[in-house]
Order: sequence, then C-alpha cells, then structure tokens
Amino acid sequence: MAKQSKIVIIGGGACGPKTAARARRLDASAQITMLQDEELISYAACGLPYYISNVVKSHNALLVRDAAAFKKISNVDVLTATRVDRIDRSTHSIDVTSLAEGRHYSIDYDKLVIATGASPVIPPIKGIDLKGVHVLKRVPDADEIKVLINESASKKAVVVGAGLIGVEMVEALTARGLKVTVVEALSKVLPGILDEEISDLLADHITSKGATLKLGQKVVKFKGDNNRVSHVITDKETLEADVVIFAIGVRPNSKLAKEAGLEIGIFGDIAVNDYLQTSDPDIFAGGDCVANVSIITGKKMFVPMGSSANKHGHVIAANITGGRERFPGIVGTACVKVFAFNTGRVGLGETQALEAGFEVVTALISNHDKPTYFPGSKDVIIKLIVDQKTHRILGGQGTGPGEVIKRIDVLATCITAGMTIDTLANLDLAYAPPYNTSLDVLHHTANLVRNKLEGRTASISSDAAKKKIADGADFVLLDVRSEWESDNTWLEAPQVHLLPQPQLQDEMDKLDKNAETVVFCLQGNRAYQSSCTLKGAGFTDVKFVEGSLICWGKDGVCGEPVL
Repeated sequence: MAKQSKIVIIGGGACGPKTAARARRLDASAQITMLQDEELISYAACGLPYYISNVVKSHNALLVRDAAAFKKISNVDVLTATRVDRIDRSTHSIDVTSLAEGRHYSIDYDKLVIATGASPVIPPIKGIDLKGVHVLKRVPDADEIKVLINESASKKAVVVGAGLIGVEMVEALTARGLKVTVVEALSKVLPGILDEEISDLLADHITSKGATLKLGQKVVKFKGDNNRVSHVITDKETLEADVVIFAIGVRPNSKLAKEAGLEIGIFGDIAVNDYLQTSDPDIFAGGDCVANVSIITGKKMFVPMGSSANKHGHVIAANITGGRERFPGIVGTACVKVFAFNTGRVGLGETQALEAGFEVVTALISNHDKPTYFPGSKDVIIKLIVDQKTHRILGGQGTGPGEVIKRIDVLATCITAGMTIDTLANLDLAYAPPYNTSLDVLHHTANLVRNKLEGRTASISSDAAKKKIADGADFVLLDVRSEWESDNTWLEAPQVHLLPQPQLQDEMDKLDKNAETVVFCLQGNRAYQSSCTLKGAGFTDVKFVEGSLICWGKDGVCGEPVL
C-alpha cells in the first residue's frame, strides 16, 4: 500500500485554500492540513472596501468557505488561530503555536506550501499607533474602520497613499459621508500603475466628486487628542482627520522562509521557479509572498493580486500531487472602480517600456463604448504602448465611465499571445449596438498607431499642447468643433482659431499653410480627419491633439468638457 502523503499549507487567504481544494481533487488519499493565524479563512479581502461602504452589507458575504466546510467538503484539516513559528527543513516539520490554547507542537510534512501573503507597509511615523489610524488587510480591520466612521466627529478622513486600495477607500469613505483628503508622496494618482495622461483624467474625476488630492506630499507624523488621531501633518501642511487609512503598499511575508534558509528574491519575496518551487524541492510558495515573471520582459515583478494567487494555488496543487505544471507569468493586469470611472492597465507603461529598452510609439484615443444613438453610451479613453520595431503590443491603459475593463482584458489576451498592433486592428471583436460600436475603440487606437508608424499622421499630447501655450509659442491652435460646442466649452488661449470641420474645405485659405497648425476637437476624431485634410491641401506642419478636450483636463478649459 502506497504511503499516505502529508501536505501542509501555511496560509488560508487565497493561494492556500485553492491549493488545498485542488490537491484533494487530485489526490483522494493525501493528508492535507492548512494553518491560518487568524480565525477566518478563505474570504474575499478585495471586497473589504465595499463592505466598509455598505455596498456589501455583511462581512459574512465575503466568506468563501469556513474551516468546517473545508473539512466536510474537501476533507482538509484547517487549524485556525494557529501560528507557524519555524520551518525545520532537516526534519520535514513545522513548529506551531495554538494562539487560543498557548500550546506548542510540531507537524510533519512531505510537501510544504508557503502561502503567507503580504503585509501592509507601515513606516515608523510618530503617532501611527494612535486610535483612528488604520491599515486595511483583514475583516477585523474593516470592522474597526466601520466603528471609527460611526464615531467620527469631524467627518474628515485622510487616505495616505493613492494606490489601488487608497483610491477604492476614497470612494468608500465618501459614500459614508466623510470629507476625504488623499495624501500621496508621488506626483500622481495610481503611481507606478498609470501613465500621466490616464492618471490625470482619473484625478480630475476624483476631485469632481468632492475629494481633495494632495500629491507630492509626505506624511511626517500624526497628532492626536486623548490618544485618538486629530491631525495628519505632511511636509507641507497640517490636515484635520479623525479617520486615517494608511495604504502605501505591501511587502511579502517571507520571514519564515528566510529563517528556514530558503532563497529570497530582490523584492523580499520567496524565490520560486516556473513550477512555484522554492530552493528546497519539497517546499512550494505562491500568492502575494512571491514575485511573478513578466511575460513581456522575462524579468521578475512584484504585483500582488488575488487573481494570481488563485492561479498559483492551481499550479502548486498539481505539483505537490505528482504533476508537473508551469506557471507562465503575468502581464500585470489590474483594474479599479473609482466613483463613476472604470480604470485599468495591462503590460508596460510608456516609461517602463522605454526603461526596458523598447523603441516606443503610443496612441491615445477617446471614443464611445457603444453607438451614441443607443441608450447608455459612455466615453472610454484608451492608451496603447507598442514596440516600434516589431509592432508588438507592450501595454495598454484606460479610464472613463464606459466599459473600459473588457478592453483591458482583450489587451491582456493580445499581449500574452504576443500579438502585433496589425492583428489587433483587424481582430474580430463582437459587435451589436447594445454592446459595442462597429469598430471598437481598440480598433481605432490600433489604426492610429499604424498611421503613426507609417508616417501618415502627426500628433501631440494635450500636455505638449498646453506647454506650447504656456511658452507663448507662435502657432495656430485650430478648433474644428461647431460654434455651439465652442460656446459651451472653450480653451482660454490666444492661439485658438475656430473653424468648424464642415467649413474647413471652403475657408482653409484663411489659414497660413506654412504656420505650425495644431488641430483639436472634443474627442480627437474630427481633429485627426481635419489634419489629414489640411495636409492633403499642402499645409506643411500639421498635427492633431490626441484625445483633444476630453483628455485635456481642467487646465485652461472653460465649461465642462464632458465625461
């Protein structure tokens, strides 16, 4: 009779339970034990901001499966409130402590899985231990934050960090009636995730909903009254707050692995190979405690995501039960809902692509997610990043009130498959008026990239156009919108000249063919068409503003550009 395999899993968040459940399906006889240092296991931590905002009414709704259910359904022994103190590789055992009983004992293993996740970064800032200052990682954190909100006297909150959790908490706290200020040390929202054009649009939307952004500021200390936070002090000003959410990022929980002598990666992660195997062949690791390989660059990247953690668990389960599955890596896909805007990114940003050594061409387009005649049509803004030499798609980003995320998912598929911009331009995407326009916004963006690569058109960004205005450059900023549009939303700049597109053919002789001419409209389509018309008529220096007024932002625009 074959020996019964002993599988021990440290961690009951995402990767651990997925590993346990699939391992049981693959090996009916294995003895599987999963340990968690808190009472709850297998809950949707990504849903906590929505529990705080009361979109999710009870934290019980976030629980996927409890310990009793794991035992009954998968015959997995789950030890909650149990801390793992040490991994002894020489004896194939772990030393543990029952937190409820204070009892110390050991558990033997044949295969060990480390799925310890990541912990919030909490720097040693004076006053960070005051009541009212919180990180958000577990259900008890969310429960305590909800109590704080109910107790809030000033109804003022500060969110430290404008990453994914930070911007989700802006919406959650605003929904609970608090006036929210965001403090971010870097110069933009979702730094490291979004390029400036997309980040600026999201920032404008956040401030339009009543939140205040304090970008390029660092928190230096917290001040309190009666041991409760009352002020957040940055390197530039003092802000009132009786609720503070600290969300500046996470780092891998690799202490157990490091103390056991396992190899540690450059991010402080547990180093693993393509099979999610550590430097010890009998120990595997997955979830937020490991880094992933970028499918684009082949280099390691630390992008903690519940989606990746579940895939890790699927692969690890196969490999600890006799299989040989590889985890191929990721393309860095992420998305977030912030008020009415859907925002996502995949692959490399423009700066990341340049740093990776690619010759980059980009395109930014604003369009509708379905025909304007169909009810519910909304704007989406998409940016593509492409390798100039191979035409390979390197990355994409998007934001807006429309259906952005399905476009991000299409791009994730394209990038994973190594597709070129030429393939994307002709990709057979589904079309019907309730779902899409006949040519998707991705088709339009891909075609703009191809036109740029073939030298058929020239464009500049809204930031470049703003700089030319600020520098007092001598050029024509040609507005080809209708007069009524211009009356409702216009640019404050001496270089602006209104000439609606329908009149362009008849009245272009009023313009200087040798002057630098930069064309804009509302979204960019008419500007592009008009620039082609002018170029065909012999104008020597014509460009259009990508995304035009939709992507211009608030600077210098009078009226409401629309999103």
